[in-house]
Amino acid sequence: MNDSPHEAAFPPAFPFTALHGQPLLQTALLIATVDPLIGGVLVEGPRGTAKSTAARALAALLPGGRFVNLPLSASEERLVGSLDLEAALQDGQVRFHPGLLARAHEGVLYVDEVNLLADGLVDLLLDVCASGVNRIERDGISHAHPARITLVGTMNAEEGELRPQLLDRFGLFVRLGDTLPPAGREAIVRARLAFDADPAAFAARLEPAQRALAARIAAARTTLPAVDFDDASHQRVAALCHAAAVEGVRADLVMLRAARAHAALDGRTRIEDGDIDAVAELVLAHRRKTDEPPHDTPQAQPQPRSDAAPPPADDAEWGALPPQAVPIQAVKNVRPLHAKKY
Repeated sequence: MNDSPHEAAFPPAFPFTALHGQPLLQTALLIATVDPLIGGVLVEGPRGTAKSTAARALAALLPGGRFVNLPLSASEERLVGSLDLEAALQDGQVRFHPGLLARAHEGVLYVDEVNLLADGLVDLLLDVCASGVNRIERDGISHAHPARITLVGTMNAEEGELRPQLLDRFGLFVRLGDTLPPAGREAIVRARLAFDADPAAFAARLEPAQRALAARIAAARTTLPAVDFDDASHQRVAALCHAAAVEGVRADLVMLRAARAHAALDGRTRIEDGDIDAVAELVLAHRRKTDEPPHDTPQAQPQPRSDAAPPPADDAEWGALPPQAVPIQAVKNVRPLHAKKY
C-alpha cells in the first residue's frame, strides 16, 4: 500500500485484512482512523496479542503509510519539535525542526506501554490528538502545524495503570483476552506462518482486499461531515452514558463521533441504533462507574446480613419474636490456624 521509494527495502506489513480473532480491536482502529479527533485507541492486553502488528497493519492502509513509534525515553522536544530561537532573533524567521508529531501527521502514532510514559507527555499527546493541531511556543515565538494522528496506545495492566484523568481522555478502549479458542489460535498461527514464509506473496494475495478496505476508509472520511447527529441518536447516547454513571460528557461526545464514523464506514449518512450499539462498549469500558449510583438517584441502603438480628421497631411485624439471648460456651482444644504461604 506504500508508494515510498524505499518500500522495496523493507518487507510489507502484515495485512490488516489477514488479522484474526480480534474483531473489536479492528473495529476500534478503523473508527479512529476515519475520525482521528475521537482521541485514539487504548489497547490493554498481555504480550503476544498482535497489538503492534494491528497498528502497523492499519498504517499500511493509509495514503502515506506513516507509522511512527514513540519510545518511552522520548523528550518533549522530540515529540512536539523545536524552534530555532537564535535564527528567529537574527533573521526574524521561525525555523521549525519537526518532531514525531509532525512525522505522524495523517498516519499512526504508536505508543507501546503508554502507562509507563511520563504523565506530562501523555497529557500533551492527547491534547494534540483531540485538537488535530500541534502548537509549539518558546520565548514568545510560536509555531503551529496540523497533526491529525491516529493514536494507538497499548498497556499491560500488570505493569501499572494510567491515572483516571488520562484514561478518560483516550477515546476508545479495547481489552484483549488472555486466551483464544482453538479455532482462532489455529487461524492466527496459519496466517502468521504463511506470511513469514513469503511476505511478498502473502501480501499480494490479499492486495485486492487491502485496496478495497483502504478505499472504504477514504470514502468514509469524505462522507463523515455529511452524517448528522439526530435527536434520536443524542437521546440514545445520553441514556447509555447515564446508565453507566460516567463522569462528565466526554463519553457522550466520543460515542456520537464514533457512531458517526461507524455509519460512514458503512457508506451511510445517517446514524442508526446499530452504529451506537457497535461502539458503546468501546467508549464505556474504561469510563463505566456502575458501582456508583447516579447523582440524581437516592443512595441504595445497605441490606442487613441474613444472620444478623433484626433492628428494633416500635410496631413489630405480626408473628415476629423478640431476639433471644444465646449463651456462649467455651470451646476447648482448638488448634490455631496458620496462613498458608505461597
